[in-house]
Amino acid sequence: MLKKHIPNTITCLNLISGCIATYWAFQGDYQLALLFIIIGAVFDFFDGMTARLLHVSSPIGKELDSLADDITFGFAPSAIVFSFLSPLTSHISPLIPYLAFVMAAFSALRLAKFNLDERQALGFIGLPTPANALFWGSLVVGLEGSGSFVAANNWWAILLLMFFSCYLLVSEIPMFALKFKTWGWKGNEIKYIFLITCIPLLLLLGVSGIAAIIAWYIILSVVNNLRTKNTTH
Repeated sequence: MLKKHIPNTITCLNLISGCIATYWAFQGDYQLALLFIIIGAVFDFFDGMTARLLHVSSPIGKELDSLADDITFGFAPSAIVFSFLSPLTSHISPLIPYLAFVMAAFSALRLAKFNLDERQALGFIGLPTPANALFWGSLVVGLEGSGSFVAANNWWAILLLMFFSCYLLVSEIPMFALKFKTWGWKGNEIKYIFLITCIPLLLLLGVSGIAAIIAWYIILSVVNNLRTKNTTH
């Protein structure tokens, strides 16, 4: 039947978006790279939903989804960081930017872990790869807009932040998902606070606001985790 191929086709569109994002990253057009990461994230959202609606989920779809995600949300943001760091560190060592591809490896590890971890039905353990990719895409766009002087003198901080995000990808830190069993405030406080505060961040910071939103998401997840631990003891 034709309908069984629809989710996998959408997943392939996610993968193609990641390939295009990677191309533009290597060309130094970070805005277009980010745009195609966002397009890939949209396809990633709808492939699983379509598979459930059509009742055509399959093992091959699961494997294909992870492969597409590592291209769009692992390799593409690594290419963005690599391309951004290359001119900033050329006077020190041309090898430094290649460290950016460590993030692609950690993204693959995170995706493999997600496929085997049954605890992540209603939330996440560790930072989801789409969130990480959107963070780096929007951060680099913001840094480019603020002038190369700031980044040129803080390239080491960018690398340290990248390694920290690699840790978050495979960490055991519970992070909430925007899934609602009920629409009431009780039990959904963190989710509503997050959604409400996203709007001013985007209005104030523009594209860079996406990076701020992801950072805020991580902070809220940690706070929510600590609150949950305190109430259960």
